[in-house]
Amino acid sequence: MNRNDEMRAAGELAGEAIGGVVDIVEDMHSAISERVEQALPPVARPVTASQRVVTEAVYMAIDVGQRLLAIGVADVLARRNGPAAAPPSQTPLGARLGAIVNGLWGDRVAQSYSALATRMAVRVAGQDVLMAPDTVAAAFPDAGPRLVVFVHGLVQDETAWGQRECEPPDDGRPYGERLREDLGLTPVFVRYNSGLRVSSNGQSLSALLDDLVAAWPVPVEEISVVGASMGGLVARSACHYGDRDGLAWAAAVRKVVTLGTPHVGAPLEQGAHVIDIVLRVFPETEPLSRILGSRSVGVKDLRYGNLVEEDWLGYDPDELLTDRATMVPFLEHATYYFVAATVTTDADHPAGRLLGDGLVRYASASGEHQTRRLPFEHDNGFHLTGIHHLSMLNNSVVYDKLRHWLAPKEVAA
Repeated sequence: MNRNDEMRAAGELAGEAIGGVVDIVEDMHSAISERVEQALPPVARPVTASQRVVTEAVYMAIDVGQRLLAIGVADVLARRNGPAAAPPSQTPLGARLGAIVNGLWGDRVAQSYSALATRMAVRVAGQDVLMAPDTVAAAFPDAGPRLVVFVHGLVQDETAWGQRECEPPDDGRPYGERLREDLGLTPVFVRYNSGLRVSSNGQSLSALLDDLVAAWPVPVEEISVVGASMGGLVARSACHYGDRDGLAWAAAVRKVVTLGTPHVGAPLEQGAHVIDIVLRVFPETEPLSRILGSRSVGVKDLRYGNLVEEDWLGYDPDELLTDRATMVPFLEHATYYFVAATVTTDADHPAGRLLGDGLVRYASASGEHQTRRLPFEHDNGFHLTGIHHLSMLNNSVVYDKLRHWLAPKEVAA
């Protein structure tokens, strides 16, 4: 997509978003007015009816005006720098905003604003890599037989692995670069639309990695996958579909590591779901429920850690606190590891149990649940204390674990 396409789509999306706010205010105004009208004597009804007509006209004018203004501003900005200027998605700020927008409303963006939709892709130097032997060889000139694939989380992109949310690691470099130097692994970074269904992203990732293995410059001997937060769910989903379909890449997977992944659900999404349901009860607050209700299906999949189509297909995504997530087994030929964090130094501390790492509780990140328990081996998990969710993306202690877990057996020994 070129700059003009992206800018116009951005203007249309901004217009729709602002228009949605106008609609919410109008509907709340209408609900409150209706409540007041019911308490007024019949003689006042002609006056209130006239007032309603005027109010509706004003809101309509505001809605149409702001939508046209948003599109107009976007067109002006697109022409200001000329067609040769980089599209917003190729700038650091534009890419960051795009990741957030796709994460929160990615299903709607993909359906109605395709110019802004993030595509599942392997990324090198800020660009998608075409899955063809010559382009893959050019993108990975030092390609080795052992790959480590990094899958980011919700509202993020591949650059998240380099950010510093805590004290810098030993030398300030991200995991991929250090694993290349220390273990000879070739890092592969993936970008995807985190607002789509986890199962959809899992299938797309599976297909992408199979294409990557087919185009890889040397025979692939082993693949490790590292998923952060939602990325851990997408990684497990991809492994499931790749194994189901008998794909070569899945047969090469030997290790899967999840960092702060809500394997059995995220309390923040569960809380948002309950608030959404409560807001729908009263006419005055029902319009506000649309804000929460509009969150992407990807976010809703975090409620109970959905991985496959069977978890949601044919069901109401807004049914009240119904856990339909199925137990998806680990690959028999791979070893799985997890890192779970708490903001407290003790996982059993009341605050640690309640808050976890701020977004994901320890029990979920470690795969513990009353009805579902992931078969992590006892020694294949690690509790990181006193840090928050995003700190796991670039942390010296986490890296030490990754280096140990992902090392070849002869090195690890």
